[in-house]
Amino acid sequence: MSSVTRRRWLSGVICFSVLAFAITGSAAASSPNSANARLKHVFVIVLENHARDQVIGDPNAPFITSLANSYGVAASYYGVTHPSEPNYVAMIAGDTFNVFDDNPANRFGGANLADQLEAHGMTWATYQESLPSTGYLGDFAPDSGHKLYASKHNPFVLFNDIRNNPARLQNIKSYTALAGDLAGNKVPDFSLIVPNQCHDMHGGVYSKVASGDGSPCPYGNVNNDPADVYLKQQADVFVKDAVTKIMSSKAWSGNSAIFIVADESDYNNNPANDGWTDTSYCCDSPFLPAGPFPDGGIGAPWAGGIYGGGLSPAIVITTHGPRGYVSSTPYNHYSLLTTIEKNWHLGYLGHAGDTAGGVLPMNDLLTH
Repeated sequence: MSSVTRRRWLSGVICFSVLAFAITGSAAASSPNSANARLKHVFVIVLENHARDQVIGDPNAPFITSLANSYGVAASYYGVTHPSEPNYVAMIAGDTFNVFDDNPANRFGGANLADQLEAHGMTWATYQESLPSTGYLGDFAPDSGHKLYASKHNPFVLFNDIRNNPARLQNIKSYTALAGDLAGNKVPDFSLIVPNQCHDMHGGVYSKVASGDGSPCPYGNVNNDPADVYLKQQADVFVKDAVTKIMSSKAWSGNSAIFIVADESDYNNNPANDGWTDTSYCCDSPFLPAGPFPDGGIGAPWAGGIYGGGLSPAIVITTHGPRGYVSSTPYNHYSLLTTIEKNWHLGYLGHAGDTAGGVLPMNDLLTH
């Protein structure tokens, strides 16, 4: 082979190899079974105030348990802190902003997931059950004596840049709008779905409001007392309704995911057995100095330390991801935000993306 012929042959081999790598590399990156495959739709359903083992495997939550058995479970998933509101804020902002209460007057000025999505030409909405109207700014509904809807569970409306923008408030919707958006193929890229307090295992509504809203639903004071059993059963029915609607729609295509989490742990999951607070944690949970438990928490005074949100249920359902998979990697709400931000190349907010602090994307639950 002449030197000229040899150079031409090598050039052809190199060009072919580069082309083959580009094709196969591109295919791998876009494969729905790749952790880097872009998610088409993300749905996050948030329940309330229960530990992982109080929900997954509980006979009063058969549908939720069936999802856990069939899809992916984050077995070491934690709330960031207590009580509810800072956990919801952490999910969309990567920070609790040093808030340890459920005060409906709390307002936040930092950047949030909605800002990131809009900056990248993407869409979002929250579907809040028992929200009386689109863009509703009240703290409770139907009223403060019957708190089916509570703004502490609607983090987007707590941020000033959304609250003060009528156009953005159109993304604050009632849960009843989800079915129509799914049927009309108008569901956004990101959807936060929040049941009312009779359907999310929270409770605290003591008289009947309307048919179908789950009321009345007293608090469950002990795991599996009659009130707690009712709350779990109602949550199971809600999750079945929401998941079935999503998975039977055109939105459930391509590479999409549903995350089902609880905001924090609660009753009887604490070795101290104080009846209220499991403060176990991972991944950048906040430090709280010694003092009383915040927001009326029950138990001995807080001795000081990392004030985590406890071990909570977390299920990940995907169109193309793992089946019957259990992840032991420690995750929390910062990890959930990190997963979304990393997949959609949004950048990171707050503690999201802090790999040094253990905040990792939940990629093993998208594929493994």
